[in-house]
Amino acid sequence: MTLTLFPIRLFFAAFMMLLAWPFAFIASMGSDEQELEKPISWWRKIVDVLLKAIMRMMWLAGGFHWINVKGRRALPAEAAILTVAPHSSYFDAIPVTMTFASIVMKAESKDIPVWGTLIKYIRPVFVSRSDQDSRRKTVEEIKRRAQSDGKWPQIMIFPEGTCTNRSCLITFKPGAFIPGVPVQPVVLRYPNKLDTITWTWQGPGALEILWLTLCQFHNSVEIEFLPVYIPSEEERKNPALYASNVRRVMAKALGVSVTDYTFEDCQLALAEGQLRLPSDTCLLEFAKLVRSLGLKPEKLEGDLDKYAERAMKMKKEKIDLKGFSAYLEFPVSPTLECMFALFDENEYGIIDIREFVIALSVVCKPSKTLETIQLAFQLYQSENGTILKEDLAHILKTAMGVPQINVTHLFRAVDEEEKGEITYDDFYRFAELHPHFAENYLYADQMGAESGLETSSLPAPNGICTDFSPENTEDKKKPLQKKLN
Repeated sequence: MTLTLFPIRLFFAAFMMLLAWPFAFIASMGSDEQELEKPISWWRKIVDVLLKAIMRMMWLAGGFHWINVKGRRALPAEAAILTVAPHSSYFDAIPVTMTFASIVMKAESKDIPVWGTLIKYIRPVFVSRSDQDSRRKTVEEIKRRAQSDGKWPQIMIFPEGTCTNRSCLITFKPGAFIPGVPVQPVVLRYPNKLDTITWTWQGPGALEILWLTLCQFHNSVEIEFLPVYIPSEEERKNPALYASNVRRVMAKALGVSVTDYTFEDCQLALAEGQLRLPSDTCLLEFAKLVRSLGLKPEKLEGDLDKYAERAMKMKKEKIDLKGFSAYLEFPVSPTLECMFALFDENEYGIIDIREFVIALSVVCKPSKTLETIQLAFQLYQSENGTILKEDLAHILKTAMGVPQINVTHLFRAVDEEEKGEITYDDFYRFAELHPHFAENYLYADQMGAESGLETSSLPAPNGICTDFSPENTEDKKKPLQKKLN
């Protein structure tokens, strides 16, 4: 197929995209927002029909011979927003080209040659993941369009915010649900014997996925428009509840489970650093609690400095739940109690606040291992700037979010002069010479019997994301995993 079908399909798919480009370019010239709020002109209707036909031919050339559509697409006045899941591939653009609904896209997408012009034609809402102000403006724009009584085209949103492997639905971002207007859930299926569609953070890259898919003689896709979901008054006031309930409806239609982990959790789990997270880490649970508590991502690093400074003044002092509440300046709540429980090592009702600061540093800067360890040394070091082996064990098991860890081999390797204590400079020099020290001295250690850990729970450092997902909703009722129990 690589020598026969693939080049033919690639040529015709590229030709159709290039054929669509001049129509989209001309139709986009000189247009402004006011035009979209007027009845669509006759020439725009013709361009829409032409572009839809060309896009359909492009997918046909790619092996999508027919597209199975179930249900009825709602009118813009019935549902201003279409929520689509699961999001697993760039082939999810198929329903976009069928409907020409506006979409929420990364701002960088408009600069892609040819494809960027086609994207701009459907007047998307652009968002930048790194710009917090951009996120706020995006939500405001979605709200403005959704409340325009059908004057704007429908907005198609993939609320998961990233590509997954379709085995479950991750947490929906609230942007589509903040306007509080009815939405129409849309579910996607690719019922192919061999999955060449899925494109996530692990596995084949974009070009390999394209190659494998074009080599398939036939590719199946199903698009099902579910009944319009009209929110209750409570859901209008609580976008997170609205998003969760819509997700449950879509998961039921797909026959898959849900997980409360998010794109940010997977970023944390897959972060490239010298100290990778093992598959049994509880830091993902901690990160979820941090968000639930209302600690905003854009403020976390500033908050971290504040919390670290106060922890240094407290030194080794341990605090109870009331003291933890005062330390964070948050009232006692079920979320705060759950976070406290993660660090209550023996259920004595007291915790070492230094462990909270280290865990928060990992969540804030998952790839910057040495910055977290430097901060931890400052929290644990004696007056002469050194720490003992027991201190290093506390630091690393907190930074990895595991119940226990054996640091004997690592400590001996760092303590070349056998003084029984080390400084951060000692550790830094060692880490520079041994950038993979975790794999060589920590993860390898855990395979031995003396570590007390089961080999099955280790490493898949930064393991597969499904390992972090509860198998069913009953998992939410289970007690929280204790970090040090």
